Amino acid sequence: MNLAETTTDAPHVEIYNRIWLSIAERKLKPGTRLKEEQLAEIFSVSRARVRQALAALEHDGLVTLVPNRGAFVSQPSIEEARDIFFARRTIETQLVARLCEVVTPTAIARLEAHVTQEREARAAGDTKATVRLSGAFHLLIGELAGSPYLWDVLRDLLSRTSLIIVMYQTRSQTDCGPDEHAEIVAAIARGDADRAKHLMNHHIDHLEGQLDLEQDTQEPSDLRDLLA
Repeated sequence: MNLAETTTDAPHVEIYNRIWLSIAERKLKPGTRLKEEQLAEIFSVSRARVRQALAALEHDGLVTLVPNRGAFVSQPSIEEARDIFFARRTIETQLVARLCEVVTPTAIARLEAHVTQEREARAAGDTKATVRLSGAFHLLIGELAGSPYLWDVLRDLLSRTSLIIVMYQTRSQTDCGPDEHAEIVAAIARGDADRAKHLMNHHIDHLEGQLDLEQDTQEPSDLRDLLA
């Protein structure tokens, strides 16, 4: 399950979820200013509620609060980008190894169905769905491996990865490929932990390898359109 898909009565959590999802789907670009008054109007809440959400997003590294200037979508540095990919390799290789030990036919069916959805979205040219499903595949592995704590850590790493890709991508298509995901699923289905770890490590290397760590950020866009 994804935090951005949960339901809650807390207004600041809804704001957090919507901003988180917009970052994960690469609609909110690094450097975009998050105006309190505009967010309060969009979500029909007080500015105090908006500040709660922005504080939580800052805690998770997705928003930077600048005194006397306001809140901005974070702009990861080159060093931070490398650290994010290092953390993902460390966590995700261990998650697939753990999943190999506890995997069930039901879990494999869910993973295979997810890869099928990815292929269908890509074939249809649905960029939004392709981006969403690419990240969701990794979260699904975390969920099936049975580690709520690591799932939560991974969720934040994936959002930061989205910011990094927007800032440093060198190609129009830099999402995780369903074919590589399918190979990982096949290794998990066989219970081959060493192969699954190797494939996941290679997969994350591939994603990082498509980045130009010297490219400038894109211009931010209007909040109202991005959070629609």
